[in-house]
Amino acid sequence: MIEALQFEFMRNAVIAGFFASLICGIIGSFVVVNRLVFLAGGIAHAAFGGIGIAFFFGIPYMLGTLGFSLIAAMLMTAVMLKNKTRADTFIGILWAVGMATGIILLDLTPGYNVSLMSYLFGSILAVPDSDIWWMIALSIVTLSAGVFFYRDLLAISYDDEFARLRGVPVNLIYFLFIGLVAVSIVIIIRVVGLILVIALLTIPPYIAEKYSRSLAQMMVFSTLLAILFNLSGLWLAYTYNLTSGATIILVAAAAFFISMIIDLALSKTRQGQKKNR
Repeated sequence: MIEALQFEFMRNAVIAGFFASLICGIIGSFVVVNRLVFLAGGIAHAAFGGIGIAFFFGIPYMLGTLGFSLIAAMLMTAVMLKNKTRADTFIGILWAVGMATGIILLDLTPGYNVSLMSYLFGSILAVPDSDIWWMIALSIVTLSAGVFFYRDLLAISYDDEFARLRGVPVNLIYFLFIGLVAVSIVIIIRVVGLILVIALLTIPPYIAEKYSRSLAQMMVFSTLLAILFNLSGLWLAYTYNLTSGATIILVAAAAFFISMIIDLALSKTRQGQKKNR
């Protein structure tokens, strides 16, 4: 892996993976603790509609995708806060409509032939410097928001009704952080792909939650795990000439299943100890 760092594209991939991990570690912890994984997945897939709009109308990628994703995210959040029991249906509809709209518009774009795979798995080995600067800026914003709103995040993550009674602006914080989810997805999706964004938003926080005593610990541990998965996946992809995005996902998935096996083994051990007593 060290010898691979002599190449600029590999150094950029490592840097991009680090900042993607930092963003997803903080935002992903909020998503997992608040059981918003389906909503995050809906935003990620709906973002594909923004990609299609950007290319079809010839507007900047960032403007078209970010605008569409934020509108979809705000609509999903509004429905979720108003009627949680029906939110999954609405999210699923926007999820499907966004994907379908993006695919059709890309098909209709004159003289442009895009591979769906390039957006599903991204191209972390072809990250330009401009995207890295966008990720650095988003990392600063995300980290600042996490620190500034930490107490409020903690309150709404574990008991939003009690948080409302204490005067915490629950709805505002939901809109703010789900907006950050949308922005994160748009900035990262071109780099690592739609599927890897979802994997980094969910798998490291899920594992970290079981071994953390606080939300802050969970965010730190989740970020470290995401960095580990990225570096391991990049090393395997470079060594065995594999697709980097897919390799990173499989590394994260392997860690996920290993953690489940460990939990199952520990649970059986505890049950056996109780019976012996």
